[in-house]
Amino acid sequence: MLPIADVSVILVYLAAMVYVGYFFSKRNKSESQFTKASGKIPGWAIGLSIYATFLSSNTFLGVPGKAFGADWNAFAFSLSMPLAAIIAAKYFVPFYRNTGEVSAYTNLEKRFGPWARTYAVVCFILTQIARMGSIFFGLSLTLQALTGYDMKMIMLVTGICIVLYTVMGGIEAVIWTEVVQGILKTAGAVLILYLVIKNTGGGLGKIIVIGKGDHKFSLGSLNPDFTISSFWVVLLYGFFINLNNFGMDQNYVQRYHTASTPRQAARSIWLCVWIYIPASFLFFVIGSCLYAYYQVHPQLLEPVRLQAAAERLGSNASPAAITALAATLKPADFGDKVMPHFMVTMIPTGLLGLIISAILSAGMSTISSGMNASATVFAEDIYKRYFKKQLSDREGLRLLHVGTVVFGLLGMFAGVLMIGIKSVLDIWWQLSGIFAGGMLGLFLLGILSKKTGNVAALGGTLTGLLVILWMSFSYLIPDQYAFLRNPLHANMIIVVGTLVIFLAGLLFTGKESRKQAAGNN
Repeated sequence: MLPIADVSVILVYLAAMVYVGYFFSKRNKSESQFTKASGKIPGWAIGLSIYATFLSSNTFLGVPGKAFGADWNAFAFSLSMPLAAIIAAKYFVPFYRNTGEVSAYTNLEKRFGPWARTYAVVCFILTQIARMGSIFFGLSLTLQALTGYDMKMIMLVTGICIVLYTVMGGIEAVIWTEVVQGILKTAGAVLILYLVIKNTGGGLGKIIVIGKGDHKFSLGSLNPDFTISSFWVVLLYGFFINLNNFGMDQNYVQRYHTASTPRQAARSIWLCVWIYIPASFLFFVIGSCLYAYYQVHPQLLEPVRLQAAAERLGSNASPAAITALAATLKPADFGDKVMPHFMVTMIPTGLLGLIISAILSAGMSTISSGMNASATVFAEDIYKRYFKKQLSDREGLRLLHVGTVVFGLLGMFAGVLMIGIKSVLDIWWQLSGIFAGGMLGLFLLGILSKKTGNVAALGGTLTGLLVILWMSFSYLIPDQYAFLRNPLHANMIIVVGTLVIFLAGLLFTGKESRKQAAGNN
């Protein structure tokens, strides 16, 4: 169990976050205030808020776990952000500010009809539930290792706190709590790095020698091989995911409307990028340092191996079976558990509470943002579109509050379903690639191809969906038909899916144009 001092720090942090929601609740008298904060948030706060959303517990725990178990291959994801930011700041921000629509998906109906809007909304909601679930799982996994409490109970308590301040304070509370959380989680990472280096015999020099010797600083294969997680696969995946984040994700699009001017909104994107890249680098360094630390002190890693083996075999496994399996596990099999173990064994009382608060902030910022954005999309794109278009401010707020609670519960349920997975970062990347691929392809078709109509867009989307489903589930094909399986790495799903929808849509557009020309003749 945690010492009283650490528990007190955590309780103070949670109470402060709920108070922020209560503080801003006095302003939330309308839907516009709840979803847009009346467009009065400064650009620097929005930028820190977007950064905090990016820097979730998947980064806080998953990135050091990947660096510990493998190398720095996943850092190529961060390197792709500036190119996506250029496109977003120049084209996406002005587009959304000009439309004035709080939902990112309203324009799709204007371009292609109700089916396009509904499809994008379904993809977004599924993405958010998967994302919130992976973050709830990551939080509970860490806090269980640190406190001994049940993972489901941890999800419930943290979920209640997040729902409270998100429901009370709306997007304004979400943004300002994320400003605090972004600073706190970065400070926590710096503190962890300092403690790892301090407790590794030989310091930073020893860490570099061990890392070089075991190729821990590699960015992956530079060969143009798209069947493995090469540098180019992760870079392409990162570019398309970040383009989706900045261009189609309601979490980010909604923030563009909270800025006072389009210029402030564009600046917020760049502030996020220039903070996130060095911050993600910091987490890769932590993972490599942890690897070196446990190479110097291998005996300290045995409890982690045993815990990972016990979770794989289940509660009925014998100690002998657990010990035998633990001896065969590789670093990649328990990477996500290493940092929590270091924290609980090496971080002093008082400071541990601060670090746990930082981990909580890493997850809470993204979950609260997801709850608010999902509730907004449900209200604007589903309820008002199909049930009741005109709502009073009171009815609209009630709908947003209920939606926030429901999506929070769905996120917690998804987190429970993920208990037992090997890598939280891997599962999130795979799920986001499946759900986001079709949505981004359709959006780009609507923005870049002015001639594409409803039929061509529908044809392109259906073609792309078939490809995405095949790439995602072809591994289930029996061995005698193995040649029909997807040969590409799973991270290529969003890349191929997006391109197929866009290019197929252009192809169908060309056919329509030729038919029309022939008919006119």
